[in-house]
Amino acid sequence: MSSNAPPTAKKVPTERTHHGDTVIDEYAWLTNKDDPDTIAYLEAENAYLQQQTAHLAEVQEQVFKEIKGRTQETDLSVPSRKGSWWYFSRTEEGKQYGVSCRVPAHGDTPPEVEAGQHLEHEQVLLDGNELAGDSPFFSVGTSSVSPDGRMLAYSTDFKGDERFTLRFKNLETGEILPDEIADIFYGGAWSADGSTFFYTRVDDAWRPFQVYRHTLGTQEDVLVFEETDERFWVGIGLTRSERYLVLGIGSKITSEVRLLDAADPHGEFVLVRPRVTGVEYGVEHAGDFFYILHNENAENFELATASIDAPGTWTPLVAHRADTRLLEIDAFEGHAVVHFRRDGLTGLRVLPYEIAQHDWRARAEAAAGPRAYEIEFPEPLYDVAPAGNPEFSTGRLRLGYTSMITPPSVYDYDLTAHELILLKQRPVLGGYDPADYEQHREWATAADGTKVPISLVKRKDADKPAPTVLYGYGSYETSIDPGFSVARLSLLDRGFVFAIAHVRGGGEMGRRWYEEGKLTLKKNTFTDFVAAAQHLKASGWSTRIIARGGSAGGLLMGAVTNLAPAEFAGVVAEVPFVDALNTILDPSLPLTVIEWDEWGDPLHNADVYAYMKSYTPYENVDGRPYPPILAITSLNDTRVLFHEPAKWIARLRATANGGPFLLKTEMGAGHGGRSGRYDAWREEAFALSWIIERGTA
Repeated sequence: MSSNAPPTAKKVPTERTHHGDTVIDEYAWLTNKDDPDTIAYLEAENAYLQQQTAHLAEVQEQVFKEIKGRTQETDLSVPSRKGSWWYFSRTEEGKQYGVSCRVPAHGDTPPEVEAGQHLEHEQVLLDGNELAGDSPFFSVGTSSVSPDGRMLAYSTDFKGDERFTLRFKNLETGEILPDEIADIFYGGAWSADGSTFFYTRVDDAWRPFQVYRHTLGTQEDVLVFEETDERFWVGIGLTRSERYLVLGIGSKITSEVRLLDAADPHGEFVLVRPRVTGVEYGVEHAGDFFYILHNENAENFELATASIDAPGTWTPLVAHRADTRLLEIDAFEGHAVVHFRRDGLTGLRVLPYEIAQHDWRARAEAAAGPRAYEIEFPEPLYDVAPAGNPEFSTGRLRLGYTSMITPPSVYDYDLTAHELILLKQRPVLGGYDPADYEQHREWATAADGTKVPISLVKRKDADKPAPTVLYGYGSYETSIDPGFSVARLSLLDRGFVFAIAHVRGGGEMGRRWYEEGKLTLKKNTFTDFVAAAQHLKASGWSTRIIARGGSAGGLLMGAVTNLAPAEFAGVVAEVPFVDALNTILDPSLPLTVIEWDEWGDPLHNADVYAYMKSYTPYENVDGRPYPPILAITSLNDTRVLFHEPAKWIARLRATANGGPFLLKTEMGAGHGGRSGRYDAWREEAFALSWIIERGTA
């Protein structure tokens, strides 16, 4: 074999039969992470990738320098108040990870902190660089300060497998307590007095299914809840008011909530309302009543209220609207804020209370009536959401705002003056001027006549048509909103267009948009994306289109490559879910049973099996010419296992024409890739250098 020949994966035929259909999988052996042959193959693929992309080193280094040069490396977040402290984080030039800090609070106005300077009485809570040490991977799963501000609970992962070790730090003395709990999941919540911390554990399928109670200074933790239905997962949190611990139980389509007085951590959680298949609800404490956001007979959700004594009895407050998807409700002492989605954009609606009105029902009804208003924003495309509002008693709303040309910005909205106060906009160094760029909304027509929104951005002086990166996701009702990217500027300044296809299966156009792109309507996601690519070419925006997506968006990449390979000049598939049928058939794999509500259950339903087999990327590779493909994965990924792209690339090489087909495996990272920011920039620079070559070839 010549030195520049691609690796050839051995074929070990493995037979699989479901619903009378027998399939031979020649590359099933790659699922064994502990097999030396698997590791050797992945390493050979990495060596081949390095060989095939060595000529991109100069462009990659240039793009890395551009990303680094546009980034204010020594920077800090806007302080956020909680109790008697302002909390913020720092980054420092040359260091991979952030540093979380706090200073004593005086008044409601955040302290002005200059990058690189330290405030009087500043206290470091966690220094990610010290914690990471020499580890090639590092991640924090939770960082939670107790309500009294005395204790910090934090968890760390040094492998990328998202199994964390929980520790506790006394913030008054700096002492790390001897309490140490291994193999926990993200998140957790304190009791009101800071004596007890609740956390979750996962089962073998990586499903958070247990909630434990740990009392500081004790050895034996107490299991307080276990979810036995494999379709459901659990989570635990503390309300903004610090009055209630909220135990949330959910599947993809159903939810259930239990409450516990946070002042009584050893008490029993009380059920709000029993689960009903297809009904999702959440509970938000508003002082002397609860808000309930639910979808019972309300596809796009409606807002209700409930008394403290009867949280399961709901009174409608904000009615369902077919054109507006209610996303969340944030309750404060003097107001509430509804985060919503309409016409493919996000928005905020303020419900101000009349504090003198003592009857909570009348107060809530008045706030949701004529007194309610929406905050207006000037750009035609943008994304806005509440951000960093831990304080229950406040006259300001902290929000995050961005667009495809406006860097992430942090505002306080003054609820008395009805005024937006810009606190910080992420600096973009190197002379970036938003006026040099333009963003647009286009609408493609899908095969069934549905109008599919596309958000795009380009330099005003760039030629049309232009090479284009078309990004997509389209699953789990996750919306890919029009936001800013420093790294993306390296494409735009080279004349590229960047576009997002807001395909069905996402949530951009409401709950129905999601429903029309899941289960046995999943193919709409793929045909929408192809329609978007065709529209961009037909309308004069695009020449060569490089498709990009990750995770479930990687499934989209594989499916559209099978569906319309000639439409794309290249495909970047990151941690791609491309062996979906085999994964969803195996209930022992991480998250499989939970996923049946999203994709269907091919194990027990022959129709679902046949439908999934007709679109899953690995099953449908054929001998047509395929575009060049770059698949990126991580060995320790617990969500989309590394073998999916490894098998896919092996089958593409053996079956398809065209290419080349390249596989890049991070041997020491998880689902999110490399953990340090400089490492992540280099990885992005590599992907962009490959895209640049494909777009200009």
